[in-house]
Amino acid sequence: MSAVGLHHEIDGPDDAPPLVLGPSLGTSTEVWERNVGALAERFRVIRYDHRGQGRSPEPPGPYEIAGLGEDVLALLNHLSIERAAVGGVSLGGMVAMWLAGNAPDRVDRLLAICTSGYMPDAPWAERAAAVREAGSTEPIADDVVRNWLTPAYAWEHGETREWLRGLLVASPAEGYAACCGAIERMDLREDLRRIEVPTLVISGAEDPSTPPEHQRGIAGLIGGARLEVIEHAAHLANVEHRDTVNRLIIDHLEGTA
Repeated sequence: MSAVGLHHEIDGPDDAPPLVLGPSLGTSTEVWERNVGALAERFRVIRYDHRGQGRSPEPPGPYEIAGLGEDVLALLNHLSIERAAVGGVSLGGMVAMWLAGNAPDRVDRLLAICTSGYMPDAPWAERAAAVREAGSTEPIADDVVRNWLTPAYAWEHGETREWLRGLLVASPAEGYAACCGAIERMDLREDLRRIEVPTLVISGAEDPSTPPEHQRGIAGLIGGARLEVIEHAAHLANVEHRDTVNRLIIDHLEGTA
């Protein structure tokens, strides 16, 4: 699988420590939009879209997590970045963990947020088939977005729920389905055992997509990993609890925890 040139956005001073952030499946750089202001005061924040998602190219599938990771390595090379803190939410966290396990010389610190290293039992094939049949993510949108926010938050912040739904519906159908296949075939457990960089794992206590046992599994395989569970948070904890996630990220990257 050849690397593709990823769409990316950069915020923060050119001479600040680089922080690379990947989005969840079905979203784009915009899923970090509400976090980037505070983070860019301290870091050079590089947000990207996975292949087949957002404004990145959509090459033919199948996709693999390793290929998505190679895309990020190509982005680092393009930006002349030797080492960076790397992280992400959901699929972005999976890619970040692959990078830390397979390109340790390029990763300074790791952030794994509401993610998993192994989840073959989720209905990835069914979801991909539904999206391909419809030629759109619309048929799955309500069910997926329901997992992204806690019911109470979604009720009180309907505009955020609709914004996120809009990101998902705008997601290219074939690229989305190909990323589903990559997650279905993913097994990062051996990669996790190789990770030696300082690692922060963040969990949403009410995350139905990747429940806390997934993050406990990640933290158990990475020596010295720090696990933080955010109460009243679902799958997109960085959106629902922006300030808490930002504080945890800053503490981890600046070594003040």
